Amino acid sequence: MESESILPDWASKPCIMGIDEAGRGPVLGPMVYGCLYCARSYEKTLSTLNFADLMMPPFMLLLVDSKTLKEEKREELFEKLKANELIGWAVDVIDPRELSAKMLKKIKINLNEISHDSASGLVTRVLNMGVLLTDVYVDTVGDPEKYRIKLSERFPSIKFVVAKKADSLYPVVSGASIVAKVTRDRALRDWVLDETAENMTRNFGSGYPGDPETKSWLEKHQHSVFGFPSLVRFSWGTCTSYSKNMVEVVWESDKTEEDGSSSSSGKRQLKLSSFGVTTSKRKSEEIESSGKSRSKFFQSRKLEQLANF
Repeated sequence: MESESILPDWASKPCIMGIDEAGRGPVLGPMVYGCLYCARSYEKTLSTLNFADLMMPPFMLLLVDSKTLKEEKREELFEKLKANELIGWAVDVIDPRELSAKMLKKIKINLNEISHDSASGLVTRVLNMGVLLTDVYVDTVGDPEKYRIKLSERFPSIKFVVAKKADSLYPVVSGASIVAKVTRDRALRDWVLDETAENMTRNFGSGYPGDPETKSWLEKHQHSVFGFPSLVRFSWGTCTSYSKNMVEVVWESDKTEEDGSSSSSGKRQLKLSSFGVTTSKRKSEEIESSGKSRSKFFQSRKLEQLANF
């Protein structure tokens, strides 16, 4: 049962949920958080479901790390999970551009915080659907106990179990892992490159920083002005080594410092503006109100900033 479907009768009874992610480490593509939930009374059955043609004992069906399964097997498991009306699932697909923007903004949001927010968002979404969640199992990001306390404070009516390798300990998390991994696999496979430059290819390998095919793809698809295609998480350290070949972009508002003097260090610095991120709103407003470094378009038309209507 997909999360958007009509709420079944079993969802009004005490339910458990598992949460796991896929794509935390790659430099390419989205990070996906997935959840799987079912009635607490269905928990034992969940670990004994018999899926045909799986080369493992039935009780080991979901007690596997989805990364150790071949893509075809993950797809098969996912389709069977989707067809089971006694199971619900949902995903949160975080675009690589969103990841980079959050990690490079003035007040940075690190990957752990992004992960925690995504997991919390899935809990909130399922609760808002009307599902009676009583127990949630989460594959940890960071310190398990601190993460558990954080979740418990936000959702005091739910009992949380946060553990390392939770997908190999709890069937409901293993199911969530499969949901997340297959969703990411499909997202990469069906990804439409927005860029229209010549010689764009999809031979980007696994997307992990250590993959030679991924490294080769990054090198061939960097642009001296525009950086990388939108598929790339340009906040990743992997991309830093390529920045020396890129042109520094200086916005008009960057030419004048807040004290009115221009930078004279002569040192070439990498700025967020190099990746299309504008200056902070407060600084921009101060420069705009002072009339310094305003766009020639506004200056020639004698246009002023309107503070109040």
